[in-house]
Amino acid sequence: MGRGILLLMLTAVLAGAAPAVAQSRFDGWAGAVIAADWRDGGGRPIAAFDNARRDVTRGLLAAGLPRESLVDYSLRPDAADPVTVAEALRGVAEVTGRASRGCLLYFTSHGTPQGMVFGPDQTLAPADMANLVRQWCGARPTVVIVSACYSGVFVNALSAPNRMVLTAASRERTSFGCGAGETWPWFDGCVIETLPEAGDFLALAAGARTCVARKEQEAGIALPSEPQLFVGAEMQLRLPTLRFQRSLP
Repeated sequence: MGRGILLLMLTAVLAGAAPAVAQSRFDGWAGAVIAADWRDGGGRPIAAFDNARRDVTRGLLAAGLPRESLVDYSLRPDAADPVTVAEALRGVAEVTGRASRGCLLYFTSHGTPQGMVFGPDQTLAPADMANLVRQWCGARPTVVIVSACYSGVFVNALSAPNRMVLTAASRERTSFGCGAGETWPWFDGCVIETLPEAGDFLALAAGARTCVARKEQEAGIALPSEPQLFVGAEMQLRLPTLRFQRSLP
C-alpha cells in the first residue's frame, strides 16, 4: 500500500476521532442588552450603565448566547455612534424576528414608580414594555431582566407562563449604585459577578439576589431594594434545561 494512501486513511481516522463541538442550548435565541440611560440623579453623565451593557453582554456570550443574534445598544446621544430609541427598537425587532427559538431581554436604566427611563426624554411604562415583549417574543421562552429603581412595577405586566422576569427592585423600592463613582449599578454588577459561576438563569437570579443583599448589608442600607423574581409555569419546566455553556479548565 502506497504512503499516500496510508496518509489519507490516517487523516480520515483522526478526523473521525475529533470531538464534536457542543451545541449551545441557546442556539436560535435572540438577545438584546440596552443601556437606556447614561446620567446620574442630577443629570450628569456617568459610565455605569454603559459599563453594565458591555460587561453583561460579554457574560451572556460566554454563557452561550449566540453572537450573531445578540445585540446591545446604548441610548446616550453623545456616544461616538449614537443610536436613537427608534433605531434600537427596530434592531431588537429584527433580531427577534430572525432568531425565533427564545428571547433574552436585558434593560439597565433609572426607574420611577411609573416606568423606566428610556432614552433622552422618554419613559417606558409597564404596559408599553409588555406590548414590545409580546411583539418581539410572542409565545416563545422569554427571559426579561430589568435593572432600575422601582423595576418591580414591570412584573405584573410582563408575567406570563412562558416568561421569567427578574427585576433589580420591588415596585416600592430603589436600587443602588448609579453614581459617578460606581463601575456598574449594584444589581448589574451582581449579575456580572454571578454569571461565570451560574449554571442557568435560575441560579443567576438566586446568586444576583444574594449578592445584592450582601452589598446592601455591608453598606448599611435601611430599605433594601428587594429584587423580584417571577417564573411562569412553562418556564419552571424549561429553565433547568437551559444550561449555560462553560469552558473546560
